[in-house]
Amino acid sequence: MRTLPSYFENEHVRVVHAAMLSGIPLPEQREEILCGSTRGERELTALFPDSYWHEHYTDAKPVVFGHHVTGREPMIRDGRIFGLDTGACHGWNLTALCLPGFTVHSVRARADHWSTVKRQWQLPVLKTRPWHETTWLELAQAAERFSSASGPAAHRWLEALREWAAGLQSAFPDLVATAHRVAGELTPDELRRHPAAKVLFQARNGRLDQAGLARQCPTPRRTIELAAALGLTLDDLPK
Repeated sequence: MRTLPSYFENEHVRVVHAAMLSGIPLPEQREEILCGSTRGERELTALFPDSYWHEHYTDAKPVVFGHHVTGREPMIRDGRIFGLDTGACHGWNLTALCLPGFTVHSVRARADHWSTVKRQWQLPVLKTRPWHETTWLELAQAAERFSSASGPAAHRWLEALREWAAGLQSAFPDLVATAHRVAGELTPDELRRHPAAKVLFQARNGRLDQAGLARQCPTPRRTIELAAALGLTLDDLPK
């Protein structure tokens, strides 16, 4: 598949995965436009801000394209432009164009394949997100957003994620108390060399409370690292 071009052309028709520009031979088309990458989509939007590329297709040879779902029925314009992505992966129709007669055939998909695949991959993809570096508010908002469209396994893991975040934040009082204790036990030189020096000096000067600690620990990573520096162990992200 990697060795194949993003287009096909014979005496009857041109076929592209996503799009093309009129007046440019297929071998000279930009790959981003042919394959429908995000960059290619941006280029087309800049060229045709209020319309679709195929509305500006003026070449005589018919063109066939996919990538953009046209609905349950194919999009056919002027007998030259054929949009054949009719959402088979979503459980709609699989459509084909038969040459040289240019007859269109469609069959119903047997299932919503995209929903099935999405459920299978949702949890592994969720686990790859940078939850350790996400702020508490962003983490809560993302967990809520993903939960509304999650399968059972992903939903359970998101609940565990919320509990983990809540558990880390509930450790703030212990972190404050520990910082005050450690700050009182060390000399100024020892405080300067300590990995939690900034927090300890705040505690030593009476300026560390839970609100101040929250500003120092806006993410799970910062909270876990501070706890480790103070000799405490907090739970890590659920597996």
